[in-house]
Amino acid sequence: MSFLKKIKDWYLWKKDPSGSLYYRNLGVNIGNNCSFIGTEISVSSEPYLIYICDNVRISFGVSFITHDGATYVLRKEDPNVCIYAPIIVRENTFIGANSIILPGVEIGQNVIIGAGSVVTKNIPNNEVWAGIPAKKICTIREYKEKNANNFSHILNYSFNDKKKYLEKAFDNYLKDKGLK
Repeated sequence: MSFLKKIKDWYLWKKDPSGSLYYRNLGVNIGNNCSFIGTEISVSSEPYLIYICDNVRISFGVSFITHDGATYVLRKEDPNVCIYAPIIVRENTFIGANSIILPGVEIGQNVIIGAGSVVTKNIPNNEVWAGIPAKKICTIREYKEKNANNFSHILNYSFNDKKKYLEKAFDNYLKDKGLK
């Protein structure tokens, strides 16, 4: 990476810590209130075919693949063959770390994609999907009910207050594991 590109990338992240400006600059179509965790998210060679609607969070290492590179093996008989398709991520969606989204996929509203998933087909609204290939795990309502006892309401805490809260919350667990 050239020095000037590093400076430009630093400037874009400094100006917009959500990462939206950085990925818009690469050509991705991005709605409002979106956030990207890191610059190592891959937006393929056709970022203009990626549509991310409002209120979406994308974790580190996610790859959006807008083309089917397997057509390479057909190029001896058809030198210009290729397959392209847009990717659409609807509102209020979270895509977990190191997931892969393949061409032509539309991810519905209010969706959670588990870390490390490979999304090969469209995902309906209000569902949690994970795996290789990604499959439905549960509905968003079931996810909320299942995890209700594990929720911490501390996102507005300072770093130090959050640390104190979490250390206290897991103190007995870590003692039982012989780590304290």
